[in-house]
Amino acid sequence: MSKQDTHFFNVFSMVIGLLVTITILLFALARIVASRTQDANVLTEPGYTSSVAARLEEPAHEAVAGQDNSALTIKVETPAAAGSAAPAMPKNGTELFEQTCSVCHGQGIAGAPKAGDKAAWQPRIAEGKATLYQHALQGFQGKTGVMPPKGGRTDVPDDLVRQAVDHMVQMAQ
Repeated sequence: MSKQDTHFFNVFSMVIGLLVTITILLFALARIVASRTQDANVLTEPGYTSSVAARLEEPAHEAVAGQDNSALTIKVETPAAAGSAAPAMPKNGTELFEQTCSVCHGQGIAGAPKAGDKAAWQPRIAEGKATLYQHALQGFQGKTGVMPPKGGRTDVPDDLVRQAVDHMVQMAQ
């Protein structure tokens, strides 16, 4: 290797080293500036803590109609846990159905028989209202789906739940 080549490699190495040093210093300066502004703003942002909590939750397990869902547990998010104001207390079973029951029974979610579906409701109605009331009040895990106690609205009185059951039975007759 000639003297010129050695000189070139020495100068080239020095320039590369200087550029790497400048890059590291700029990165460190950017982190210092960001730590005083960006991190403080993120922690005070209203949705930050709820979005972190949502990412840390267990993955959802969904009930599938026609399969054994008995191992599933239901996690019903209460309005207080969601950070929103509690919904108004329904005045009768029809309002309770519209506010709460229709969430699952309107679409057939988690194996719930759709409101008004006579074929799905007839075997359940045949078991008697006492059984329907018990499943609605205490919850039920069947072969095709899951029913949380009081549909997840544990704050409503038992009488309103019975009225909502009567309303759904009337819809299916």
